[in-house]
Amino acid sequence: MTEITERIYLFKWFERFWHWSQAVLIILMAITGFEIHGSYNLFGFHTAIDIHVYSAWILIVLWVFTIFWHLTTGEYKHYIPTWKGLTQQILYYMQGIFTGAPHPFHASAKAKHNPLQRIAYLLLKVMMIPLIWASGLLYLFYNDWAAWGLVELGLTLEQVAVVHVLAAFLLLLFLIAHLYLITTGATVLQFTKAMITGWEDVPVEHNKQPKL
Repeated sequence: MTEITERIYLFKWFERFWHWSQAVLIILMAITGFEIHGSYNLFGFHTAIDIHVYSAWILIVLWVFTIFWHLTTGEYKHYIPTWKGLTQQILYYMQGIFTGAPHPFHASAKAKHNPLQRIAYLLLKVMMIPLIWASGLLYLFYNDWAAWGLVELGLTLEQVAVVHVLAAFLLLLFLIAHLYLITTGATVLQFTKAMITGWEDVPVEHNKQPKL
């Protein structure tokens, strides 16, 4: 029996612009970050540093506008954690996805992300991104530490570098997991197309689900 679906406008233009711009900048920073650490020679050491720093500043500006957009449009509500359906979602990713079980969650205009995605994206926004921000800026403005009174705190450049690299690897792991999970829709490109066009086909009965 063919499942009845309807097309809904799920992702607004700024959401798509932010998503793809952020992806390009993070990947560019990962590539240059590995080069800065001596993993290979692609752009050249000094050019890699310049690209890394400029990309970081652009990303920070993008994040500031995105935070403002989420708060003023109410889109932040899609990232509020919920226990409802969390166990079913975890079991689906652990077992159901490999046995052809139906997905326990389908996106709607009232709930774009499943319970596990909400937690993952929230951790990204309140832990990994601020950690990247803080450690990167501290590293960049190392010469100003004395004026800021940070030297007296016993903070060292090595400690900041370790935190920055750790946060970067956490972000990279998140990106890898994200790339895998976007292929787990009804078709491999279902979720990717939705983030390009803004429209997604969802089962009619799920689109009428109550707000989480």
